Amino acid sequence: VQLQASGGGSVQAGGSLRLSCAASGSIFSTDVMGWFRQAPGKQRELVAVITGGGSTRYADSVKGRFTISRDNAKNTVYLQMNSLKPEDTAVYYCNLARINAVAQERWDYWGRGTQVTVSS
Repeated sequence: VQLQASGGGSVQAGGSLRLSCAASGSIFSTDVMGWFRQAPGKQRELVAVITGGGSTRYADSVKGRFTISRDNAKNTVYLQMNSLKPEDTAVYYCNLARINAVAQERWDYWGRGTQVTVSS
């Protein structure tokens, strides 16, 4: 599995950006795809994830501002980021998680990060 992210950049507070992540290789509908971010000096944190069936989960800090979506036919996940704040500044990483609940195993695949910078 390879993940190719795009769409980062610099924007002023209140602006919007859209991130895309295309997955290649063997992708299953049961794979969970999503976005994590890491700001300087901080741990990587979950931003939003989405299942193949469309169920979503968001970090409290982005609820109501960010929207994650997924195109299963294109194996692509999107993150629409609105009302951006300076604290959203971070490197954003695309993630695909493959989970075998029976065997209690999980494999994580990561894309190269894309920088998002929000100025005040």
